[in-house]
Amino acid sequence: MEKDRQRVRHIRETLLSDNWYTLKKYTFEFLRRDGTWQAQSREAYDRGNGAVILLFNKARRTVVLTRQFRFPLYINGHSGFLIEAAAGLLDNASPEARVMAEAEEETGFKIAQVQKVFEAYMSPGSVTEKLYFFIGEYTAHHRRGEGGGIVEEGEDIEVLEWPFERALAAITTGEIMDAKTIMLLHYLAVHHIL
Repeated sequence: MEKDRQRVRHIRETLLSDNWYTLKKYTFEFLRRDGTWQAQSREAYDRGNGAVILLFNKARRTVVLTRQFRFPLYINGHSGFLIEAAAGLLDNASPEARVMAEAEEETGFKIAQVQKVFEAYMSPGSVTEKLYFFIGEYTAHHRRGEGGGIVEEGEDIEVLEWPFERALAAITTGEIMDAKTIMLLHYLAVHHIL
């Protein structure tokens, strides 16, 4: 990996925006496989890293999902209401601590034990964010509140408890279009967890 990092030199950055998170333009030289250096320019949006969790109930074969409005989808022709697994930015917390807090804030389920299953970059062509993916088993006694998110942060989250088969079918029908959620649902299916 360090050898690959040496294929980039003379990095210069220009701040384009720091209104919500940070958008910068970078110019640099890249060493091509043929041995020549090529000048390139890219913009990168840095919003920090995040964590996502799919809650599942093995006995009942259900999953807990959220439904909330996402403006970028709206301006791309979608209704804007996206069905997702609970997720959030790390904000200087460990991925495990953050994902447990997000699960409780968004879904109302307080989970004390989570399992990290993998890490992934979701849009590496323009966004620096790395996501930490988790699963966590829940039962009725884990329910501590209604969920719904934090009003002061503009969250208005609907909590959905669906049969696992319905969630899988919703990928095919397009009802679930969120990549992180699709990845976690497939993880449960491939590993025969539900």
